Amino acid sequence: MLKSNRSFSIKNWSQDDQPREKLRDKGKLVLSDAELIAIIIGSGNKDESAVDLAKRILASVDHNLNALGKLSLKQLMEFKGIGEAKAITIAAALELGRRRKLEDAKQLTKITSSRDVFQLMQPILGELPHEEFWILYLNNSNKVLQKNQLSKGGITGTLVDVRLVLKTALEVGAVSLILVHNHPSGTLNPSQADKDLTLKLKRASEHLDMKVLDHLIITETNYFSFADENML
Repeated sequence: MLKSNRSFSIKNWSQDDQPREKLRDKGKLVLSDAELIAIIIGSGNKDESAVDLAKRILASVDHNLNALGKLSLKQLMEFKGIGEAKAITIAAALELGRRRKLEDAKQLTKITSSRDVFQLMQPILGELPHEEFWILYLNNSNKVLQKNQLSKGGITGTLVDVRLVLKTALEVGAVSLILVHNHPSGTLNPSQADKDLTLKLKRASEHLDMKVLDHLIITETNYFSFADENML
């Protein structure tokens, strides 16, 4: 005979197994991802506990929280025990995590390496389903004065207005530029269009005594740097 759903509620577990109390007594760092999600959803279903349900949800995305954050409400609700309210709660919690990562990136204002650029721009570009092309405008201390989206949906030389790039650079007092765009496909290999556009902007900037310091291609978890690969 199946146990009632009530027995799978967190409040009915033994104290050693309750993730809420575990967080309270031992701190949040000791909890697994499944235990944290179990706290969010509160209960499982008649066949499994909240932690077991959370483990099954995580397994469906290879235990990747970024991938979990991309699931739609409908996809979350396909799991037995996840109704609309729980799906919304999970989505809201993961969105807060994404925004927190973005807030952390905003604190980084000085660029000292390609990794700094990746940390600044990955929260913005890393999970997008489409391509976007951005420009970072830097002063002579390599601090970011401004970052602008230049195009959306693809990257070709015709989509980038070089005059607009340089006009903005002059307006903000930039002395160098960093080009950034994402590859939703996950591939890090620069296309010929990527190379041509980099050269086009580099040559145009030199006429105004500005430098293109780098061009990064960003995916969800990694990046390619033209500067690091000696392609500038």
